[in-house]
Amino acid sequence: MRISVVAVAEKVVPGAWREKAVGLAARADAMIEGRDDRALAQRTALVAFAIRVASAVLAYLSQIVMARLLGTYDYGIYVVVWVWLLILGALTSLGFGTSVLRYIPEFIATERPDMLRGMLFGSRVFGVLAASALALAGIAGAWAFGDFIGEHYLVPIYLAAICLPMMTLIEVQDGIARAFDWIDLALAPPYLVRPLMILVFLGAAAYFAEASVTTAMIASILATWATAVGQLVLLERRLGRNVPKGPRTITAMPWIMASLPMFLIEGFFVLLTNTDVIVAGWYLPPEDIAVYFAVVKTLALVHFVYFAVRAASAHKFSQYHAAGDRARLEDFIQDSVRWTFWPSFAVSVAMLLGGRLFLMLFGPEFVDGYPLVFVLVLGVLARASVGPAEALLTMSGQQRLCATIYAMTFALNFALNVLLIPMIGLMGAAIATTIAIGFESIMLFLAARDRLGLHVFVWRPAGRGVTRTEAQRQ
Repeated sequence: MRISVVAVAEKVVPGAWREKAVGLAARADAMIEGRDDRALAQRTALVAFAIRVASAVLAYLSQIVMARLLGTYDYGIYVVVWVWLLILGALTSLGFGTSVLRYIPEFIATERPDMLRGMLFGSRVFGVLAASALALAGIAGAWAFGDFIGEHYLVPIYLAAICLPMMTLIEVQDGIARAFDWIDLALAPPYLVRPLMILVFLGAAAYFAEASVTTAMIASILATWATAVGQLVLLERRLGRNVPKGPRTITAMPWIMASLPMFLIEGFFVLLTNTDVIVAGWYLPPEDIAVYFAVVKTLALVHFVYFAVRAASAHKFSQYHAAGDRARLEDFIQDSVRWTFWPSFAVSVAMLLGGRLFLMLFGPEFVDGYPLVFVLVLGVLARASVGPAEALLTMSGQQRLCATIYAMTFALNFALNVLLIPMIGLMGAAIATTIAIGFESIMLFLAARDRLGLHVFVWRPAGRGVTRTEAQRQ
C-alpha cells in the first residue's frame, strides 16, 4: 500500500508551513494516483523531464570527454558532421516521427486496427528506405565533390552515412512510443543509452588505440545501431501485447502526402536549430566551431525542459482537438506553457551565473565562448515563453501554417548568419540565432491566437479571465 504524500506532509512539516505543504502534497497525490488525462500527462511529463535531465547531464559529460580526448580541431570536425547527421536523420523520417502522433490515436479511437498495424509497419519501412537512399547519395556526392568539401571531412562523412538509416529508425520509433504514452521507451534509448554507449566505445578506443574524429564516428555508428535494434525489439514486444495481430492496410502515398507538412516542420525546425553551426562551418575553422558548440551544448541544459514538455503533450493536443474539447485544450496548453517557461527560466539563471565554470570543463580555450551565453539564452527563453506552440498547431490541423512559419524563420536565420558571421564571427552566429528564435516565437503566438483563438504565452493579461476547467478547479 502506497503512503500518501499528504500523510507524510501532515506528520513531518511544522505547523506554520503545514497547510501550504498539505495543499502541495494533495496535488502530488492527485498526479500520482489520478487516472484522468491531466494526471497522466503530468506523470508523462515528469518521466520525460527526468529522462531529459539525466540525458542532458549525460550528453553534456560526453561532449566534455569528447572535447578533451579529441582536441578542438578533431572535435570541431566531429561537431559539423554530427550536426548534419542529426538534420538528415530528422528529414529522412519523411515526417512520420510526428505524423504517427496524430494518426495512431485516431486509428485507435476510430477502431481501425488494420490501419494502425499498417502505420506501425509502414512508417518505419518508408523512413529506413528513404534514409538508405539518401546515405548512398551522400557517399556518392562526397566522393564527387571531395575537393570542395575538404579532405578532413570526407572519411567522417562516409562513416556518418552508415549511421543514417538507424538514426531515422530511432526518430520514427520515438514517435510511435510517445503515441502510446511509453515515454521511457521513446526517450531513454536515444537520449540515455546512445550517448552512454558512444562514451564507452570512444573511451575504449582512446585506451587501446588513439582518439580521433574517425574513432569517434565509429563509436557513434556502433552506439546508434545497437540503440536502434534494442529499441526495435522492446517496441515490438510492447506492441505485441497492445495491438492485436491481423492484416495491415498500408496507404503509402496518402500517408506520405499527409506527413509532408510535418516533414517540412521537423525539417525546418532542425535546420533552424542548427543553422548557426552549419554556416559557421563554412566560414570559421574547426577550433571555433568546437567553442561555439560547447556553448550550445551548455544551453541544451535549458532546452531539455522544452523538449520534455513537447514530448509529453503533442498527442494530447491532437486528442482534445479531435474531440472538440475546447476547455480541456485551453487548460492543457496553459499548463504546458507554464511547465516549459518557469523551469527554463530557473536553469537559465544558473547557466548565466555558472557558464564560465561549465565551459572550463571542456578546456581552458572554451571559456572564450562565455559571452555568447548571454545572447543565446534570450532565444532559449523566447521559445520557452510560448511552450510547445508548434506541436499545438501541428496537432490541430495547422501544420501548413506552422511549416510556413518555420520556413520564414529558417530563411531569416540563414540570411542573418551569412551576413553576421563573416563580420563578427561567433557572436554574429549567436545574435542571428537569437533574433530568429524571437521572430519564431512571436509568429507562433500570433498563429495560435488568430487560427485557434488560444493564448499561448506564459503571461495572461488580467482581462482574459480563466478557462472553464480552471474555474472548476477554483
